[in-house]
Amino acid sequence: MDQFETTDNNSGNYGLTNTSNEDIENLKFIANVRLHEKVNKNPNLLVFPNSTSDIHDNLLDKTVISLEEDFTKLRTGNVMGFIGVNDTRLSITSRFAHDKKHDYFLHYMLLRVFHINLFDWKYSSDEESVFDFLLYLFPSFLNTALKQGPYKEYRNFQHNDANVKGTIDVARYINQDIPFSGKIAYNTKEYSYDNHITELIRHTIESIAHHPYGENILNNSKETRDNVALIRNMTVCYQKGLLRKVLVENRRPLHHPYFNKYTPLQHLCIQILRHQEIKYGQKKDEVYGILFDGAWLWEEYLGLVLKDSFNHYYIDGKKCFRLFIGKHLHVVPDYISKDKKIIADAKYINLVPLDFGESRNTAIYYKTLTYMLRFNSDHGELLYPSKNQGEKAERLKIDETTKILDKIPMYVNDHCDTFLDFIDSMSKTEQIFISNVEETEHS
Repeated sequence: MDQFETTDNNSGNYGLTNTSNEDIENLKFIANVRLHEKVNKNPNLLVFPNSTSDIHDNLLDKTVISLEEDFTKLRTGNVMGFIGVNDTRLSITSRFAHDKKHDYFLHYMLLRVFHINLFDWKYSSDEESVFDFLLYLFPSFLNTALKQGPYKEYRNFQHNDANVKGTIDVARYINQDIPFSGKIAYNTKEYSYDNHITELIRHTIESIAHHPYGENILNNSKETRDNVALIRNMTVCYQKGLLRKVLVENRRPLHHPYFNKYTPLQHLCIQILRHQEIKYGQKKDEVYGILFDGAWLWEEYLGLVLKDSFNHYYIDGKKCFRLFIGKHLHVVPDYISKDKKIIADAKYINLVPLDFGESRNTAIYYKTLTYMLRFNSDHGELLYPSKNQGEKAERLKIDETTKILDKIPMYVNDHCDTFLDFIDSMSKTEQIFISNVEETEHS
């Protein structure tokens, strides 16, 4: 297998001059296309988040990997993880990864966003660690699904007793109950919480429980612990040896008008239980992998860092604001300070230097300026990660107004030797970042 390694937002600096024709053809198959074109046809390609209800700019509608016309350079956007086809695999770390092998920043944001205990996690840089990403997602998917209630569906049951309340099974009656012993064989159709979906979830729970980090994942919150216990109590027919049968029963995606959150959970469970297929694919030209939207992850992470002074308005996609009176046009700011004076926007791109070309440079500011107008704010902030420890906040004064726009960096140390060192560095960095944000509020 040919392995290629690059980073997010690499600005087309990744060269392919010595790449084989076969690898170029494979890369062409996954580049220069919108992700939804590949996700819809390739069940072993997992993109997160994968719904427009979860993110501002749907990652599935973007071309996040592109090849230049002469196929000599590959360009990436706000995406991390890995993607492959046939024997060609492209690994995309965060641009803050140490030696492109120890992607502490991606792991750190995932652990924070999905509320996994940082200090109980033993970071691994081996090839299997990419599948830890799937495990991070499980508690969130499980808890979201169970907010709709335990999944139930009709199941057929066979009985053989004197309390007949269904359809008599003549064949079984003749075979089992003659001569007459006071029992009658009959069948019923009843709602049950023990079904192919909950059995799939149970198999996933038991699989995770045997993972080195399983206890940490399944105990990351009281809600997760309670939901794991609920699934275990409901699935009284669970047998470890029936995994293959359960996977066959779940070969079709669940489509239910009410339990719609169980569909992504079903998909994730299958991916966890069949992770080797995600890793290597199964069919010719089948695309496989796991990709994360770095912009979404950065926004969710900052929402946790700034929770004491800012409201994050896009949690679960529930909060949006009307732009015009009487018009169904809405805006969704990333954050508004709790005193409603500051509008802040998360940017997972390099803002210093801002060198995307004049048109895109200007567009980067437009959204925040629109939010400032809508919420009658004189102060906006763009919040972004930076490798430069000495980088200072930059204040822009909007011409012919009293309004200001601050660009505030968060330093990310990309030279830590261990994951624990990185955690300690980020803890200090976050405090400095919060102080810098608060300082701009009063200056």
